Amino acid sequence: MRTLLFVVWMLIPVGALAYHLGPGQGDLKSDRAAQLLSQADLWVAEEQWPEAIENYKEALDLLPEDDLATQRKTRLELAKCEIHNSGLPQANEDLKVLVQELIDDPDSDPQTLTDSRIALANSQFYITWLMRLEGRPQEAWEPEITSSQQIYRLLAEQSEDGLDSEAILKRKSDLESSVKLARMDIGELQGLPLPSQ
Repeated sequence: MRTLLFVVWMLIPVGALAYHLGPGQGDLKSDRAAQLLSQADLWVAEEQWPEAIENYKEALDLLPEDDLATQRKTRLELAKCEIHNSGLPQANEDLKVLVQELIDDPDSDPQTLTDSRIALANSQFYITWLMRLEGRPQEAWEPEITSSQQIYRLLAEQSEDGLDSEAILKRKSDLESSVKLARMDIGELQGLPLPSQ
């Protein structure tokens, strides 16, 4: 009996080491990713965009491959931070990919899809504004604002199915703003301040 207890006692460290070197590594990565995401959220609240971007990127590298929901939410937050940190073109491309990925996956989170669509429409609105200020021809900026209008229209229609009146008004206001931007004279546009993010 003593020999059996001694063998079991000696196997405990071996089992702990095997866990640490095997499945434990995944748990350590998950814990570290959760810490990074929490810190990134704090950076966002303080509008420290470069620090938030760094944390989101590092967390994405550590998240498990099968945790698509968290990966997608993190990619969305990363893109929103990049918009604030002068990374609008890259964020716009990333959001297009993310929205399409969410649409193609029937199991994706509907709220993440809605939030991603809002971020994409906003990025297209800002890109159109900047392209128009740069004097680009209508053929260059029209596809962006048209896509933005379509997304805003879709969101406005969906919002009538259960959102509060403030959210409905915001979505309709976004749609109206995108229509005005497309119709606005360049002289009038140049006299306006850049829209806030």
